[in-house]
Amino acid sequence: MLSEPTVEYAGIPLPEVEIFSNALLGAETTEKVLNALDPIEHIRQINMTGESISKNLNSGPGKGLPNNHSERKVIKVGGRDVELKYQVGAFYIELDVENQEMLDEAVEKIKAACEANMPRGFSLSVGRYSKYRKTLRDYR
Repeated sequence: MLSEPTVEYAGIPLPEVEIFSNALLGAETTEKVLNALDPIEHIRQINMTGESISKNLNSGPGKGLPNNHSERKVIKVGGRDVELKYQVGAFYIELDVENQEMLDEAVEKIKAACEANMPRGFSLSVGRYSKYRKTLRDYR
């Protein structure tokens, strides 16, 4: 699940599952969701977005001091340590599937994993949300 993308992948628009949580997830919930997604076949990579939790305070009288935010933690995903730098609000799960049947099966498993671990609910959609080839912005 946490492997680097292969070179021959470049330029192939694989489908993605977009999952938006109804509330920002804490470190414990994020860890549960990722560990539930880890054994699912055909997941190529998972990207997460959300509210950044900076390492140091960026403003105010404590500017530059360490940010002792309770959700900035190291979590275990698939036996590996992952430093959580966000309160996660969305997951983008890229799938390596060959046909519609494989896609439907993977999406059902992903939906079941989210239902079991995201108690405040979520929305799920399938499409292509991340860039998969170079655009004009890459040549600036």
